[in-house]
Amino acid sequence: MATDLFQAPDYYNMDDLLNEEHKMVRDAARDWVKKCISPIIEDACEKAEFPKQIVSGLGEIGAFGPYIPEEYGGAGLDQISYGLIMQELERGDSGVRSTASVQSSLVMYPIYKYGTEEQRKKYLPKLATGEYLGCFGLTEPNHGSNPGGMETNYKDMGDHYLLNGSKMWISNAPFADVAVVWAKNEEGRIYGLIVERGMEGFTTPETHGKWSLRASATGELVFDNVKVPKENLIGEINKGFYYIMEKFELERLILSTGALASAEYALTYGLQYMSEREAFNRPLNKFQELRHRVAQLSSELECLKAFNYQICQALQQKEDVTKECAMTKLLCTEFMDKLSYQVLQFFGGYGYMEEYKAARIFRDSRIGTIGGGTSEIMREIIAKSIIG
Repeated sequence: MATDLFQAPDYYNMDDLLNEEHKMVRDAARDWVKKCISPIIEDACEKAEFPKQIVSGLGEIGAFGPYIPEEYGGAGLDQISYGLIMQELERGDSGVRSTASVQSSLVMYPIYKYGTEEQRKKYLPKLATGEYLGCFGLTEPNHGSNPGGMETNYKDMGDHYLLNGSKMWISNAPFADVAVVWAKNEEGRIYGLIVERGMEGFTTPETHGKWSLRASATGELVFDNVKVPKENLIGEINKGFYYIMEKFELERLILSTGALASAEYALTYGLQYMSEREAFNRPLNKFQELRHRVAQLSSELECLKAFNYQICQALQQKEDVTKECAMTKLLCTEFMDKLSYQVLQFFGGYGYMEEYKAARIFRDSRIGTIGGGTSEIMREIIAKSIIG
């Protein structure tokens, strides 16, 4: 396999907004991706297998909960550093980024922010190193993006809770050691529960035949009279639905960051091909129509990168960015969807061949407009915020 020589373009001088620690974190993640992801990822995607050998490396570069304080096993970095690590993982493969961001945003974050001190000490250090892998149980077969309609439920049995129900489309499920599961109590209120592999009645069948994110593992969570210790309940009374909504801000921002990283890589990859491929005795990058498409896409990309960075800064300062995270998630993922199609067109028939990365990039881009809330949900959040 050819050596990964990728160098990210910086047309808008975005690097000037980063401090030295940010650059060091990003460069370390980029070097690791080139060394450990690029040489193996095409084979992993072809086989539809998650490369488990990379888990310890993800822990070593701080990809699991980098913003978690050092006392709980994290690196104590800021949200910008977290975004930069996810950016580099996304360039390597969307499925690898998904594995890490689910662990960080959807498993470690709620345990850190809403969990008890005992829960933090028990789970976070092992999740940070990759000794434990986790998943987030929200989406259900009949309700999709509507958490209010969930059917998974638990009953108070005195000395434990009895959990029943199922979740689907769950990243990391097949090999997860820990699941942060959202369920309704007998009063219909939503709470979070930490469910561990090995609890009787808890199974995680794998989902096969995925079109994209083929190097990540997806499955179901099935709960058949699972006895969950009472100390595994997350957070305060009547706050479960709020917790779910709040964690979506970070997830959507990371999905946006990943979409832009993937777009940047796809465009760079397409430009390289255009400089080498000739038609009618001249390189593709000399045709005005294609040049103008590149100009338009590059301009949109740089504007979105600046917008996304601004929101990341606001989140770091603990501002309310619910609307803005929905905006950037909507714009960035739909832009990536559009750009990946254009890059595929640059390659022509070759773009449909597995030999070229354009096909995988195109497939993986589509899930961005669905995960973390569909584009339609994002528009409704924005409209409600602006119009009421």
